[in-house]
Amino acid sequence: MTEKRKCLTLTVPCYNSESYMERCVDSLLEGGDDVEIILVDDGSTDRTGEIADGYAAQYPDIVRVIHKENGGHGSAVNAGLENAQGVYFKVVDSDDWVKEDAYLAILNTLRELIGGEQTLDMLISNFVYEKEGERRKKVMRYKHVLPEGKIFGWNDVGRFHVGQYILMHSVIYRTKLLRECGLKLPEHTFYVDNLYVFEPLPYVRNMYYLDVNFYRYYIGRADQSVNEKIMTGRIDQQIRVNKRMVDYFSEKKGAVTSNKPMSRYMLSYLDIITTVSSILLIRIGTQEALEKKKELLEYIRQKDKKMYRKLRYGLLGNCMNLPGRTGRWISVEGYKICQKFFGFN
Repeated sequence: MTEKRKCLTLTVPCYNSESYMERCVDSLLEGGDDVEIILVDDGSTDRTGEIADGYAAQYPDIVRVIHKENGGHGSAVNAGLENAQGVYFKVVDSDDWVKEDAYLAILNTLRELIGGEQTLDMLISNFVYEKEGERRKKVMRYKHVLPEGKIFGWNDVGRFHVGQYILMHSVIYRTKLLRECGLKLPEHTFYVDNLYVFEPLPYVRNMYYLDVNFYRYYIGRADQSVNEKIMTGRIDQQIRVNKRMVDYFSEKKGAVTSNKPMSRYMLSYLDIITTVSSILLIRIGTQEALEKKKELLEYIRQKDKKMYRKLRYGLLGNCMNLPGRTGRWISVEGYKICQKFFGFN
C-alpha cells in the first residue's frame, strides 16, 4: 500500500529562534496529519536545533528537521523546497504564526481541489500585520480584486490599489510548479521573499482566493529584517534583490507581456520594490546613497528602456525623484504617511 501524500508542506526557516519559534510550530501542528512541517535550523547558535529535534521526536509523522550551515533565509527556503513531499508548499517565518480556523479552511479547500479537473497553481489568502503595540491590526485582503471561492485565471484579476500586493505571507504554491520554474533563492541575502512572490508568477496559470485571515505577520523585534534601521544598513542587499527582479522581468519579457494582467501586476510590484529602494537611499541621505539611487535607475534604463519609463515616470517614480532637498523631504514625508496608513515596517 502506498503512503498517502501530504496535502501541504510548511517550511519554517529558523535562525536563533528559541524565544519565539514554539508559538509558530504549535500553530502549524493544528493541521494534523494533512501537513508536514519542515523546520530548517539554519546554523543556529542557540537552542533552536534542540527545540526542533524535540518536535520531530514528539511528532515523527508530521515534523522533520534539517540542520544546515548558515546560508540565510533564501537558503533555508531552498532546503525546504528540495525536501518537500507535500502537494502544496508554504513558507512560514519562525516569528509568525497562523490562525487555526482559517488554517483548517485552507486545508479543506486544498483537499477538495487536489484531484479535481483543474490543477491549482496558487492559493491566496489574507494576512494580518501583528504589529507590536498596535491595538488595531491591519489586514491585507484581496476582496474585490480577486474572485472568491473558485479557480480563476489572470484575466479575471482586477486592479490592485497602491499598497495592496501579494506577499510571501499570502501565497501557497503547488510544489511541483516551484520546482519546474527553477526557483532558487540567493544565499546570504535578505529580502528574497520578494523574489519568491515574483519569479514563479509567469508559471502560474490559475489561482484560488480564500477570504480568510490566515497568516499572522509579526512586526516588532528590534533585529527584524523589515525594521527600517536594519533595512538601511542592508541597503546593498535590497538593491541586489531589486536588480535581480529587473533582470528577471526583462529576460522573461516575451512570456510576461503576452499576459497583460500578469504583466501589469508584476510591473506594479517591481515599481513598489524600486520605490522602497529609492526611499531608503533618500533616508540614508549621504552622497554615496544618492549616487546609488541614480545608479539603480540607470541600471533599469540600460536593461529595458520601456520598463524604465514606466518605473521612472509613473506616480511612484515621480514622487521618489522630486528635485533637490525639498523634493527629497516631500518624498520622505509621503512615505511616512504610507507607513502609518498601511501599517508596514
